[in-house]
Amino acid sequence: MPMDMEAALAEIVRTGRAPDLHGVVVTHGQDLIFEYYGQGPDVAWNGPLGTVTFGPDTLHDLRSVTKSVVGLLYGLALEGGHVPDPDEPLYACFPEYPDLAGRTGLTVGHALTMTLGLEWDESAPYTSPANSEIVMETAPDRYRYVLERPSVEEPGRTWRYCGGASALLGGLIARGVGVPLEEFARTALFEPLGITAFEWARGADGVAAAASGLRLTPRDVARIGRHVLESDAPWISRMLTPHVEIEEGLGYGYQWYLGADWAGGFGNGGQRLYVRPGLGLVVVVTSGRYDLPDAHMASAVVLNEVVLPALAG
Repeated sequence: MPMDMEAALAEIVRTGRAPDLHGVVVTHGQDLIFEYYGQGPDVAWNGPLGTVTFGPDTLHDLRSVTKSVVGLLYGLALEGGHVPDPDEPLYACFPEYPDLAGRTGLTVGHALTMTLGLEWDESAPYTSPANSEIVMETAPDRYRYVLERPSVEEPGRTWRYCGGASALLGGLIARGVGVPLEEFARTALFEPLGITAFEWARGADGVAAAASGLRLTPRDVARIGRHVLESDAPWISRMLTPHVEIEEGLGYGYQWYLGADWAGGFGNGGQRLYVRPGLGLVVVVTSGRYDLPDAHMASAVVLNEVVLPALAG
């Protein structure tokens, strides 16, 4: 099976059908059954790294796959009684903004499901000051910036991509557990999974970017995926329950995308964590197609033309 994957992927790379492919890791059950590493230019949260020869120990930007890790961390903090339940009012969790106290109707769950109904636009490139996430990361107070956005629709009805929602969750975790988000991640999730190396970019205020700042190796991202497959924690079931429909056939749970038989984390540039419980399968793809409309193509080709055919065979 690994040889089938190796030959199939080599042909895809040779013919240019997976440009800027940096890494692939596939696990089946407890076994690492395939991995691939490429070479090419890369950036770390918009900072150029030059040409990188990727390998098993090379950290890579996860971009918005970070959000799915934060979804897991929220559950761990909730299990310890450190953060409010998703049904709790959101603005009450930020009493330092008394001028916003009159806003009601929003819950923590609306942040978890990106259904806040607040004005937010990440359609501009992530190098542009027109992008709401970039404005948030350069703001003197990220939480105020998000919470004071105008309301444009009824909460809970429409999914609107919002890194600000993830930032609020990161803030709730950090203040609840009493340590920075990255420190809680290290002790509560990474170290128990055997993950020892990571980086987490910070915004202008010095706070870890819960929406997009995490860097891990593909192997360690796969460890997180396997944890999702194997854990019997009640939060995992809640997290992977569809709470809102994005489009036909695609739902969203608590910071995770959901299909009929899979769950996933997606990140700018083609970063993917794909978990398929029925097959015991985890696929991780890292790529350098940042801000490009075809960024998802490499992961789709890897999954549909390399991994799944080999398993079926």
